[in-house]
Amino acid sequence: MAVNKLALSSLAAAAGLATFLVTALPSGAATTSASNTGVGVLAASAGCGRAPTLTNGTHTIQSGGTQRSFILRLPSNYDNSRQYRLIFGFHWLGGTANNVASGDYYGLGALSNNSAIFVAPQGIDNGWPNPGGRDVTFTDDMVSRITGDLCVDTTQLYSLGFSYGGGMSYALACARANVFRAVAIYSGGVISGCSGGTQPIGYLQAHGLGDNVLGISGARSMRDRFAGNNGCAAASPPEPAAGSGTHTSFAYSACRSGYPVEWHAFDGGHTPTPQDAGSGTSWLPGVTWRFFAQFQGTPNPTTNPTTSPSVVPTTTPPPSGGCTAAYAVVSQWAGGFQGEVRVSAGRAINGWTVTWTFANGQAINSAWGAAVTSSGSAVTARNMSWNGALPAGGTTTFGFIGSWTGANPAPTATCTAA
Repeated sequence: MAVNKLALSSLAAAAGLATFLVTALPSGAATTSASNTGVGVLAASAGCGRAPTLTNGTHTIQSGGTQRSFILRLPSNYDNSRQYRLIFGFHWLGGTANNVASGDYYGLGALSNNSAIFVAPQGIDNGWPNPGGRDVTFTDDMVSRITGDLCVDTTQLYSLGFSYGGGMSYALACARANVFRAVAIYSGGVISGCSGGTQPIGYLQAHGLGDNVLGISGARSMRDRFAGNNGCAAASPPEPAAGSGTHTSFAYSACRSGYPVEWHAFDGGHTPTPQDAGSGTSWLPGVTWRFFAQFQGTPNPTTNPTTSPSVVPTTTPPPSGGCTAAYAVVSQWAGGFQGEVRVSAGRAINGWTVTWTFANGQAINSAWGAAVTSSGSAVTARNMSWNGALPAGGTTTFGFIGSWTGANPAPTATCTAA
């Protein structure tokens, strides 16, 4: 694939990676429910129980006879007896490890709530051409160095990146699906190679319709490879209309258990921070963190998310006059939680609105699958353009990331059909 290197570099700079310092993510990021199961058991790395020698900051290692470097960020309350996620954020062409680190690792740092160790590798000549697998080997060496010194759940390794960094994450999906649990590829292409590429891996990809650097047609082919590897049902995911200023999201169905595939298309160009029209922040960090966080080993009893829902969605058919909504807490951790609401139609409807009131000061930080607004403790969620029309007996779900203090009881949600 031909790559416009100048465009890659200049557009990345224009994207304003500092905007990844997210404090509150916008509502309206849409997706459908993916297959999400805890896969495997917690696998402690050799560094568990050891006094660490690696600290926050830049570190160097020898890889393939060349000195390479990476920036490391540990949780502020790092505990050598707790197994952490390990997340690699690869920079774009012309970018640097410092750009990724200062951009809060594509916005995931704040969302991780001290549950992950982050790594920002530095590419040779600020890129990831990966000749002869050189950069895959560099990743292997970083994994070995970090897991040998720090406490990592070795079933919870992740990679993401924008543009060339997305291409590098794709190369890891191809060559190291047995090492990495999932990848997230932002506006990437097959520019770092694909050695192997036949094994399943959790796979998320986001791409702009108007990307004139790495066209969306190539991204669709990348997506289709892993939809096939993961055993998903064939599909043609919806994409937004040009000029709509929106995005669409699609989770493939019937995928092999624990190997979801999500496709997020947006009306925009070559950017790691897509925003819906009228929004001041990107929806992509929240979507990516939700995708990574769904994969869990044995949870830590005090700090890791729990997976028991506070409300079991009803299985009783909804009344024939309209719709019902079932609220559930999918996972919860200190200060935060992930919620999901299932909307069920009792008759054919053309739209829906779900409302509820929080009783203990909970707040919504980001959402997908619905346009969510809050006024004090009152929350209103309205359907997106693509999931409002439901047949009789049809269902759809939307989700969100929220915050809480003290207690997090489940409210009663009410659905009104249009």
